[in-house]
Amino acid sequence: MQRQTHSFQAEVKQILHLVTHSLYSNKEIFLRELVSNASDACDKLRFEALDRPDLFEDTPNLELRVTFDATAKTITIRDNGIGMSAEEAMQHLGTIAKSGTREFMARLEGEQKKDANLIGQFGVGFYSGFIVADRITVETRRAGLKSEEGVRWSSEGTGDFEVEAIERPQRGTDVILHLREGEEEFLSLWKLKAIIGKYSDHISLPILMPKQRWDEEKKEQVATGEWETVNKAAALWARSKSEITDAEYQEFYKQISYDQQAPLAYTHNRVEGRTEYTQLLYVPAKAPFDLWNRDKRGGVKLYVKRVFIMDDAEALMPVYLRFVKGVIDSADLPLNVSRELLQESRDVKAIREGCTKRVLSMLEDVAENQKDKYADFWGEFGAVLKEGIGEDHQNQERLAKLLRFASTQVDSGVSFADYVGRMKEGQDAIYYITADSLAAAKGSPQLEVFRKKGIEVLLLVDRVDEWMLSHLYEFEGKPLQSVAKGGVDLGKLQDEAEKKAAEEAAEAFKPVLERLKTTLKDRAKDVRVTTRLVDSPACIVVDEGDVSGHLARMLKQAGQDAPPSHPILEVNPAHALVRRLEGDERFDDLAQVLFDQALLAEGGHLEDPSAYVQRVNRLLAAG
Repeated sequence: MQRQTHSFQAEVKQILHLVTHSLYSNKEIFLRELVSNASDACDKLRFEALDRPDLFEDTPNLELRVTFDATAKTITIRDNGIGMSAEEAMQHLGTIAKSGTREFMARLEGEQKKDANLIGQFGVGFYSGFIVADRITVETRRAGLKSEEGVRWSSEGTGDFEVEAIERPQRGTDVILHLREGEEEFLSLWKLKAIIGKYSDHISLPILMPKQRWDEEKKEQVATGEWETVNKAAALWARSKSEITDAEYQEFYKQISYDQQAPLAYTHNRVEGRTEYTQLLYVPAKAPFDLWNRDKRGGVKLYVKRVFIMDDAEALMPVYLRFVKGVIDSADLPLNVSRELLQESRDVKAIREGCTKRVLSMLEDVAENQKDKYADFWGEFGAVLKEGIGEDHQNQERLAKLLRFASTQVDSGVSFADYVGRMKEGQDAIYYITADSLAAAKGSPQLEVFRKKGIEVLLLVDRVDEWMLSHLYEFEGKPLQSVAKGGVDLGKLQDEAEKKAAEEAAEAFKPVLERLKTTLKDRAKDVRVTTRLVDSPACIVVDEGDVSGHLARMLKQAGQDAPPSHPILEVNPAHALVRRLEGDERFDDLAQVLFDQALLAEGGHLEDPSAYVQRVNRLLAAG
């Protein structure tokens, strides 16, 4: 065949322009793409040779070789895979999305398709070479053809390409990149090895490069004439679990996470079905310093057929599990043409849901069988896991079972199931209180009646708790009820004598309540007799549906305005300080001090501290 010049398909011209100017976010991607294509070519040969062993010719060992020539400014990626005929070279290198793989896969039917699951399905990776090259030459011969049926294809990536026949004794393909000015950084053994190590380390075929050694006389690296394998050629996650030791799992975790501590737990599974993928996921022992940065991308690495795609595939793991590290290797995923961004699809959604459920199962197992280890996990990541209550409604029930809290009985590690198991006979609700700290929660006056009756109350002190509670209303049919909201209705836990005494006290104290309402009309929505206090004179509560004082303070700290509302003051008529209000000429001062003290006990802040101090001083001076 004489040299022939052909024009690129119109779509190819557009792709070449995009590739050269804006398609890829970093230039080194070109080597990943070309190495992946070379690996695909070897996989195709291996598959076709199942029926035609003669295609291996005299070189049954499949391999890839990467070399560079600093003088000629070229990089060559060579494989001894299936190769191309003249017709295939014209068709596949001149037409978009026709690397040959798509047609090859279309010919496979039934069970054969599973046998070819390592064969790539990307169509435009070849053109990524033009990111760094102003001319690409391809020399190739298809396995099974004669040596004189070799083909040379070349193009400068503009409008045309040339094809001619050459003598080529060996099968396979050489892709020769003639680097453009300014791309000399890639003419380095160290640079090329680093790129291969980053993106193609786990490709199943050996990738060979010329071996170099330091020449003391020349003061430079010189070739030894030998070849060395620069990739591991083995993916830990692709091996059977029975072949991998715990030490190997832990060492791999340290490699991908840069964490010197062993992981808290890990899970390794192959998922088959409509979407096929392998997952190797780890839960770290310690939280990273940027755990609370929700914009930080996750720690899951995505591979497609053992080819590295991205370091932080956030689309495959929900934000509340951003602490999970590991690898997901899919048989096929929809990617954009640069393989850099995942596109949302049923496959992506299925993998995300599958990985989420697998991580939750792992945590459930640890919580059930390794309580001490789960306590360590909760101390590091519990507050982040709570975010899932509002973000992942599909798994909300499972997440609720994993939650742990402090309570009035135990300082940590109380689950909802533990609480329900200890509920008093006749108790219908799960009681909780939110506060800025554990000490503030324990000292809250709202807990007094619950302590008196021995009713356990959960103490919620994480900043995320208020938001979580806006999405979680019950656990296994038991409603969650704040002890600082609305009236306290203990139902069957409060006997008739107590109810009657409370009603009588409220009636007898009515004149004082009315006067308190008038005095505090600008600060309190209502003043009423309490049923929740035993030792304290007063407490602050809010109506059901209103923003709690704790949440209002957090919103203010975040620079946001809380919805305007006044709290309710509940007073204890049995307390000496409250009884003193009756007939005292300093009623207004006493009322304001009573409100301020209740506000401080709830964790609030005084708008006018000096006025409070002056009132207290006047009362102390008067005796």
